[in-house]
Amino acid sequence: QVQLVESGGGLVQAGGSLRLSCAASGRTFSNYAMGWFRQAPGKEREFVAAINWNGYSTYYADSVKGRFTISRDNAKNTVYLQMNSLKPEDTAVYYCAGRRVKINIAAMERDYAYWGQGTQVTVSS
Repeated sequence: QVQLVESGGGLVQAGGSLRLSCAASGRTFSNYAMGWFRQAPGKEREFVAAINWNGYSTYYADSVKGRFTISRDNAKNTVYLQMNSLKPEDTAVYYCAGRRVKINIAAMERDYAYWGQGTQVTVSS
């Protein structure tokens, strides 16, 4: 199985930017489609973005489309989430997730078998 470790979270003012990273180890990273999810206090975890094995296919939640960009570097076994124009409602714990499928990307939690521990993102107004 693959192990996932997120980093890059923190406190930022509204309108600012952060880049989250998710480092994978344990298996061939390029065999996995990847996703980012988030969970705000008192809310269910929700889909943010997903990417296929080679980065050519991506998919975003409407709430982040145009502001967030998911990408990956298979040579570094890392997936990224560039977050721009951050809003207070983006405040959440952000989770990296992996599924051992190369081509098809997914937006449902149940489609991902591997999860990181999460990284906190706080956007102040």
